[in-house]
Amino acid sequence: MRVIGLIGGMSWESSVEYYRIINEEVKRRLGGLHSAKCLLYSVDFHEIERYQSEGAWEKAGEVLGNAARSLEKGGADFIVICTNTMHKVIGDIQSKINIPLLHIADATATQIQEKGINSVGLLGTRYTMEQDFYKSRLELNGIQVIVPNDNDREIVNKVIYEELCLGKIHQESREYYKKVIEGLIKFGAKGIILGCTEIGLLVKPEDSDVPIFDTTYIHAFEAVNMSLNRV
Repeated sequence: MRVIGLIGGMSWESSVEYYRIINEEVKRRLGGLHSAKCLLYSVDFHEIERYQSEGAWEKAGEVLGNAARSLEKGGADFIVICTNTMHKVIGDIQSKINIPLLHIADATATQIQEKGINSVGLLGTRYTMEQDFYKSRLELNGIQVIVPNDNDREIVNKVIYEELCLGKIHQESREYYKKVIEGLIKFGAKGIILGCTEIGLLVKPEDSDVPIFDTTYIHAFEAVNMSLNRV
């Protein structure tokens, strides 16, 4: 079993899900008392969010790069960044280490392609929905990406930072997300990417008439595959 290096804390609410999913899947596959070999470096999200809002991405990349280097020194065989948005600085992180990074968008694209879907709606932070670092990775795999309108993007982002990252789950926010999903489907989305690792705490498969791609689960399962040398 290869050692998984997890960069978490962005937010810790979703990092908990990564740890749970990875360990449950290892136990399911191997049986008995098996659990995952992993290391977790949990950063202070207040610091990272401040760098995001200031546009100081190089500083955020330096923090996460140092975290990845610490995980490598601790014995990690590969790195999983437990968030979608911070894949924007994946180049900065990779430059500090000599072990591979498992990209969340690549793992998600594989799942989408296996379903035979070529058009998806993307929900996430405004950085993920508006900038190209994530969408372009999907488009390189032949997947068309549709994002909500300006107003919906603002509210989707607000719910993430002001509710989900703080562990607050509100039914009215779930209903709003469901309306946003319906709008994306009307514009041609054949699947919906939960492109923020907290959204799966709010939106479930039954909330959509098309397949939901929960990036937290997808990324965590792929980490197990890589740990068990099944990729």
